[in-house]
Amino acid sequence: MICGVRRLSCAELFRVLAFAQLSWRQSLRDIEASLGANRSKLFHMGIGTPPHRSTLADALESRDWRIFHELALRLIARARRLYANSPSVAELEATVYALDSTTIDLCLSLFRWAPAARGTRAAVKLHTLLDLRGAIPVFIHVTPARVPDVRILDMLPIEAGSFYVMDRGYLDYRRLYRIHQAGAFFVTRAKKPMDARRVYSANTFSNVRCQSE
Repeated sequence: MICGVRRLSCAELFRVLAFAQLSWRQSLRDIEASLGANRSKLFHMGIGTPPHRSTLADALESRDWRIFHELALRLIARARRLYANSPSVAELEATVYALDSTTIDLCLSLFRWAPAARGTRAAVKLHTLLDLRGAIPVFIHVTPARVPDVRILDMLPIEAGSFYVMDRGYLDYRRLYRIHQAGAFFVTRAKKPMDARRVYSANTFSNVRCQSE
C-alpha cells in the first residue's frame, strides 16, 4: 500500500468522506481544496493533515468496503434504538417503511459497466428502504441503472405487521402478494388498467382492505 494511504486511517478516511457528503463536494479535487481552505478547523473534525486527492483515490481503491459496511450497520442499529419510542406515521403502532430509488450519474468513459437506460451516460441506482420513524435507512442496495425498481422486491426483507409505502414502479401483483403472505401490508399507487373495488371501509386505517379482480 502506498505510504500516504498507510498514514490515512480508516477512521480519518470516514471523516473525510462524511465531510464531503455533508458539504456537497463534487470531486476529489473539490474535497482536497475544501479541506485545504479549512486547515484551522480540521482538528475539531478529527482530521489531521488534509490528504491529497491522489491519496484519497488510492485509499478508496485499496480499502475494503466491508469496513464501512459494518460501521453503517452498527450506526443504523444504534439509531433505530434511539428512535424506537418515537411516534410512528399516521399514529400507527406498526413500523412504516418507504421504498424508493435514486439514480447517481457517473462518467461513462470511466464506468462503462454501468450504462444508463439510453446508453448515453453511465449511472447506478441506489435502492433504499427507510424506516419513517427517524428516516433511518435499513436496507440499501446498489444496481446498474437499467435494473427495474420492482426487482428489488425480490430481495427486500419483509417484517410481519409492518407497512411498506412505494410508488407505482413497484406494482407487481405476484411480488406484492409475497408481502401479504409474510403478514405485512403495502401502500402503492394504482395504474390505470388495474380493475379493483373497495370491499369495505373502517374508521381505523389498519382495517381497510382492498381486493383486486
